[in-house]
Amino acid sequence: MTVCGPLCPWWNRGWAALLGDPSGVPHTRRNFARDTFAADSGDGVAQLAHWPVVSSDADEIGAAVVSDLRRATGRFPDDRHLAALVRDLRTTSARFDELWGSGAVGAHREAHKTIHHPAVGPVTVDCDVLSDGDAELKIVVLTTVPGSEDDSKFRLALLAGVHDTREHARG
Repeated sequence: MTVCGPLCPWWNRGWAALLGDPSGVPHTRRNFARDTFAADSGDGVAQLAHWPVVSSDADEIGAAVVSDLRRATGRFPDDRHLAALVRDLRTTSARFDELWGSGAVGAHREAHKTIHHPAVGPVTVDCDVLSDGDAELKIVVLTTVPGSEDDSKFRLALLAGVHDTREHARG
């Protein structure tokens, strides 16, 4: 059994090829909740995805992420890192604070996203969040419909490898 500390990569080659290599994102920013509500924070810190990702229902995803965090704080009331994350998000994101105030409890399970990849064009994926239940560990799985144009684009992105986003930004 391999134990991986907080600095170990949590992404694989497919993630990096499709969304860009997140290794340049500060460790403290490698968090889906922070990434979901980063737009309102205005801090200019790099996002997890290096190019635009459009969710089928961003409001629903935001609400699901908040209710999932609320559920986690109920299960782990003494977790200081979780409490700090919630405090920070309530301070930096008006939308998070509004959703947190609603009191909803639940879990983030699925979404549909379109990734605007610089080399292969838009790729639509299903995003499923799997959980082990007891420890609240989650795995995010992005898949395409087998044999579809999106599947072909994903495979091309894998073959192309990870892109230098600085090159992409220069156009």
